[in-house]
Amino acid sequence: MTGHNAYFGQLQAALQQEGELLPRLIVDLDRLDHNIDQAVAFATQTGKALRLVEKSLPSFQLLDYVARRAGTRRLMSFHQPFLNLDAQHWPDADILLGKPLPAALAERFYRLHQGEFDPQRQLQWLIDSPERLLQYLALAQRREIRLNVNIELDVGLHRGGIPEGEAGVLMLRELLLVIQRHPQHLAFTGFMGYEPHVAMVPRLLGAPEHLLAQAMATYQALVEQVQCEAPVLWAQALAADGQPALTLNTAGSPTYRLHDQERISNELALGSGLLKPTHFDLPSLADHLPALFIATPVLKRAPSLTLPGLGRLPRLLSRLSARGREAMFVYGGNWLADPVSPGGLAPSSLYGSSSNQQLLLAPANTALQPDELVFLRPRQSEAVLLQFGDLLAVRGGQVVERWPVFAD
Repeated sequence: MTGHNAYFGQLQAALQQEGELLPRLIVDLDRLDHNIDQAVAFATQTGKALRLVEKSLPSFQLLDYVARRAGTRRLMSFHQPFLNLDAQHWPDADILLGKPLPAALAERFYRLHQGEFDPQRQLQWLIDSPERLLQYLALAQRREIRLNVNIELDVGLHRGGIPEGEAGVLMLRELLLVIQRHPQHLAFTGFMGYEPHVAMVPRLLGAPEHLLAQAMATYQALVEQVQCEAPVLWAQALAADGQPALTLNTAGSPTYRLHDQERISNELALGSGLLKPTHFDLPSLADHLPALFIATPVLKRAPSLTLPGLGRLPRLLSRLSARGREAMFVYGGNWLADPVSPGGLAPSSLYGSSSNQQLLLAPANTALQPDELVFLRPRQSEAVLLQFGDLLAVRGGQVVERWPVFAD
């Protein structure tokens, strides 16, 4: 009979004992500890700081847990409502925006902001173009404040930011001139160069080491441009007097471990790789363990798949598509996730998906009955973590804490 291995069998017993027969998201703290320690050891070895990607870990308790073990107060935020929550919950945080926000949302942040968090010392806005910088300048002038400007670089992802080559030189020069002319309203604090393509594109398009070298060469050239053309801005960023320290951010979960040789950046961003959903089953994260699972109960079990409809064709298609498999309907479904235990479970392309009662085809010898659990691995964390209510934090196969997730 095909059933759960010892790991998932223990999880199932713990959740049944807790009465958790709703779809639930599980964070394995033992595995999470292992992944955090891997990241910390790498950052220590390379002399770089770690910045936690909040969108991939969207729970105060989860972020607190990771931040304590990793020894960092650096966050990367991507969503204005979450940014306001971050500033309120972590008054001592150093926050870098992970994407350029419309200036209207930046203004909303200031309108809603309360508490001890000081944006002028602790918050960096990401700027990707001269047009956006002028919009932020107008905001700063209206509110009579100074904004910290971290500039997005296109180091090969081609998703916006300062491009390589002469066009990039001219665009960066324009940005620097605007910042220099308005020191009471704008301060330069560094660069962000995100390069997930290095680990994600087919090797036919380039080896990761070669693509990373290209990306960091672009990064280095733009760093040198600031040092040459705006040495006062560079010196102010280094001094960090009343503003965040110079931030030369790069990487992400797919690529952080490839930065063992480069000495240009001073910090690495990391989020989903600490939980390792299936999208991050990459050679660069081979030492990380999957730490995130969906558990959901079986509601119904049928000896074979029967497609809706009349006549012989649906029955014939059912037999051909299932080929000796049984049909199981689980509580919920249609998530960005793939079945992982028991082995051999798969959705039916003929029957289709359901967010209410997902059909999974199971080997005929699967030892799983109604009210027992199916386990799935999410493909990503940032969207999936917000779909299940409280996270169940598990240690040693037992539920030890329940962590609420963010809400807009």
